[in-house]
Amino acid sequence: MARDVLALSMILGLASLLIIHVSSDNSRLAQFSAARNYHEQMRQLQAFKASLLIGSSVSLSPSSAPPLQAEPAPRVYRVTKYGADPTGKSDSTEALNKAIADAFQGPSEGFLMEGITNLGGPQINLEGGNYLISKPLRLPAVFAGNLMIHGGTLRASDNFPADGYLIDLSASSAISQYGEEGSALNSQLSSLSSYNYEYITLKDLMLDSNYRGGGISVVNSLRTSIDNCYIAHFTTNGILIQGGHETYIRNSFLGQHITAGGDEGERNFTGTAINLMGNDNAVTDVVIFSAAIGIMVSGQANSFSGVHCYNKATGFGGTGIYLKLPGLTQTRIVNSYMDYTGIVAEDPVQLHISSSFFLGDAFVLLKSINGVANGVNIVDNMFSGSNNGVEIVQLDQSKGPFKEIDQVVVDRNNVNGMNIKATVARGAVQGNGNSWTIDFNPVLLFPDRIKHVQYSVSTDGSSFPSHALCNLSENRVVIESDVAVSANVFVTVDQA
Repeated sequence: MARDVLALSMILGLASLLIIHVSSDNSRLAQFSAARNYHEQMRQLQAFKASLLIGSSVSLSPSSAPPLQAEPAPRVYRVTKYGADPTGKSDSTEALNKAIADAFQGPSEGFLMEGITNLGGPQINLEGGNYLISKPLRLPAVFAGNLMIHGGTLRASDNFPADGYLIDLSASSAISQYGEEGSALNSQLSSLSSYNYEYITLKDLMLDSNYRGGGISVVNSLRTSIDNCYIAHFTTNGILIQGGHETYIRNSFLGQHITAGGDEGERNFTGTAINLMGNDNAVTDVVIFSAAIGIMVSGQANSFSGVHCYNKATGFGGTGIYLKLPGLTQTRIVNSYMDYTGIVAEDPVQLHISSSFFLGDAFVLLKSINGVANGVNIVDNMFSGSNNGVEIVQLDQSKGPFKEIDQVVVDRNNVNGMNIKATVARGAVQGNGNSWTIDFNPVLLFPDRIKHVQYSVSTDGSSFPSHALCNLSENRVVIESDVAVSANVFVTVDQA
């Protein structure tokens, strides 16, 4: 000890003797350089002194010792540490739910939306395991957010509830875990927030429902993200979105049966891959390879891009995207691929379908419920069929005709092997006489409805007759002249 103290005293003495001499005629630059050297030497000396103090056995009083601060632990909850079985041989439900509950007990970071506690981003890491569960995984309390579950496979056991979901984000599921006490707590909190959860991320998951219920249920939640998930063997819904706002489903694959087309049991496909019963959601770059209905939409202002539906062919009774919200569509479907299965829209209002590919006689069906079609654009798509006379856009008026039609544009679609339908059509006729008729029924979408006509008459002779539009009933345009001439008549009509 005496040797260490002596060395320390010598070093401190040397430090006190360090003097930088600067002559009066040195420049300001030399002064700056000398000062910098001085501070650097002092810093090195202090560091060396500190190392000696730490290495020596010189004791310091508790009041002079610097407090030791523990490094904050990362909030990653590895489920195997809770006893979850990554081989899928034994039930892991309780272990997984315990990991989720612990994530909710960590320090919070204030609030997201008012009344929604910010959990700070804890992660439930499935560690690439395959976990068997007999009950839905549920968040232990409502009105919280900023949490991720990722990185593994969840598989329903044979006794999993037939109406349950592997991951259930709903207030009722949380309340059921706490009984009356939880119900009272949540009823108090419900006055603070109109959403159950916010910013919950489900990522890099495979969900196997084992033909027992569904995959993911998101009820009355805000800004939920479902990313890079593979959901199979559901009987109800692969993903159910009910209420809430802004759920994003992307880069995912869904199918009741694992197949890549041509499945012998396709006629028996049931269930719905994605059921959107809420507003302002987005489905992007998603493949739906088997289900009776690919996407069922009963909420407003949803958008779809890069969706490939070959779930169940229309010929077998399937539907790719079903817009079941009469009069409240406000839906955009772009850059998508409808593969032998089409789109059905009830009383469409503000519906946009463009830049998409329809294969195998897939078509768009506008279904009259209250007779409304307003603000519909079906433009710039490609249709390919098998020359069976299938029309690219069809009307279902079994419950009554469309009566309120406004701003409906079906145009600029290119068609191969199917019958084109449009609201804009062009035609020409040549003849020698005083009457020319062009029938637009094979092309026009709506029966007996032409709102605008533009035509021109070109004669071969030197004389030019007087002519007029005489009739346009039943989608037929009749042009007549006062004298017989040889002429070409060109007509453009519009139903919009």
